[in-house]
Amino acid sequence: MRQWVEARVALALVLDGSRCKHMRMVFDPEAVRAFERSRWQQAARAYETSFATATTPFIDALLDSAGVAAGTRMLDIACGPGVVAAQAVARGAVARGLDFSPAMLAIAIDRGIAADEGDAEALPYMDASFDAVVSNFGVHHVPRPALALSEAHRVLSARGQVAFSFWAEHAENIAWKLVFDAVARHGDPATSDAPPPGGGFRGAAQCAEALRAAGFVDCTTQLVHATWRHADAAELLDALQTGTARMAAMIDAQPRAAIPAIIADIEDNAARYRTSDGIAIPIAAVIAAGTKS
Repeated sequence: MRQWVEARVALALVLDGSRCKHMRMVFDPEAVRAFERSRWQQAARAYETSFATATTPFIDALLDSAGVAAGTRMLDIACGPGVVAAQAVARGAVARGLDFSPAMLAIAIDRGIAADEGDAEALPYMDASFDAVVSNFGVHHVPRPALALSEAHRVLSARGQVAFSFWAEHAENIAWKLVFDAVARHGDPATSDAPPPGGGFRGAAQCAEALRAAGFVDCTTQLVHATWRHADAAELLDALQTGTARMAAMIDAQPRAAIPAIIADIEDNAARYRTSDGIAIPIAAVIAAGTKS
């Protein structure tokens, strides 16, 4: 069943042929898993004061898309420090988190969240255990997102709902555009110690197609906008370097001598977003949702 789902999603994701060929040649799921786990272990301590300031504005829309309300049995995949689960609990839901980073889980558990260490591609729960499954910017970090969505489908009850968030394209997601453009001008955005990913999503259509391929119906997507505030460009870059995985690996790989020029470039191009107390940069995410028939 898993192989069938993975193959179907691979066909559904409209990737260019050369990239697909390259990924088939070099993709190693265990290398991806080890890289992501190591990076999120490193990011755990700083995550809530760095990158979580970008992800938390999308939580309410995510929970709404999954129909999370009082009494909902909800699973948060890639729960990190438990911020999403805590907001679900505040709604009266019975929330459980799952993550592969012990450092992240320790923070979630200290927050009072019931959470388990585990693999999103092989969830340690019985069939039909939950009414809702959510993941806030987590699905694309697993080696094989198709398997994670298939597992989400398995553990949902009939008519249960799934929702996940994924960063929008750079035209809408200005913070990412500022950083990637600056690195391209003064460094090399292709330089990183990150292994090639197993596959992700390029836009809303692919998010919805991945859900349909995993067996979900009534699949929808919505583009949600927010603002990410920082004192300056250096703080923005630091938030990405200390609180992420693949973005951090790219930034870490840039020559030390290039960093001042990268920061100056971001600062110059973020001038239009300057306020009296810093920069307020537009960010956006796609929230994809579906229902188990």
